[in-house]
Amino acid sequence: MTSVSILGPGDEPFVLDLGAPAAPVRVPTTRRYLMCPPEHFTVEYAINPWMDPTQPISTELAMAQWTALKDAYERLGHKVEVIEPQPGLPDMVFAANSGTVIDGRVLGSRFRAEQRAAEADHFRRWFQTNGYHGVVMPERTNEAEGDFAWTGTLLLAGTGFRTDPAAHAEAQEVLGVPVVSLQLVDPRYYHLDVALVVLDDQSPNPLVAYYPDAFSAGSQQVLRRLFPDAVIATGTDAACLGLNAVSDGRHVLLPVEATDLAAQLTARGFEPVFVDISELRKSGGGPKCCTMELRG
Repeated sequence: MTSVSILGPGDEPFVLDLGAPAAPVRVPTTRRYLMCPPEHFTVEYAINPWMDPTQPISTELAMAQWTALKDAYERLGHKVEVIEPQPGLPDMVFAANSGTVIDGRVLGSRFRAEQRAAEADHFRRWFQTNGYHGVVMPERTNEAEGDFAWTGTLLLAGTGFRTDPAAHAEAQEVLGVPVVSLQLVDPRYYHLDVALVVLDDQSPNPLVAYYPDAFSAGSQQVLRRLFPDAVIATGTDAACLGLNAVSDGRHVLLPVEATDLAAQLTARGFEPVFVDISELRKSGGGPKCCTMELRG
């Protein structure tokens, strides 16, 4: 609420209520994404707490949900590139884990779980075939945008469950951007992209949303210093993978269950775009997991 004190008749002060401050005007920027259809999606192993191979899976429903997400990007004016899915790689749909692209430079991935290892080479070939000539494949375990979040000024880098902390220095050398390491401590939030989302990467002062309890005490302090105006997600937001979202600077695509987070975003001038990722969530993924951003 905003108010000012002014002098009235007889020099008696009174308070004039100006109402709530107006939300900032958010301006979207056109993005280019790489996605992989979940034609072979299933849950046949467990490499995170969300995965249960004993539960039924509908590949048809996963495909419909993925298609709706892709359609939403295209309705918003974004360009979506599609890589061919490969049999025997049910998690290849989670394209964000296979590369980090900043200013046209590409750092590939090296998966911790052997079940996903072959995905990295398929994406490497896609990059080389599509004009990315300086692709670097990492020496250290690095699950790409699963644990790397570009804010427009620096690269936030998660570790604790998947990405080797030494991969953070490797990313800085390859991509030529400053890197800030963040320690994840809750196995449910095994990647940075299920604990934090970059909302505005175009401003000199980037804006993020995150769930504090997913991070160590020291990393929480770092996040408070870097982003004092951050949107703080609730446990309910985090538990539906609400932070596994994608923002173009105005529109934020997020799971339909993340209503508390959506309300906070609306108050900050963003426009939530709800998508249903319930079937893909059975493998621990959401909108961001399905979406690699091709920057430059």
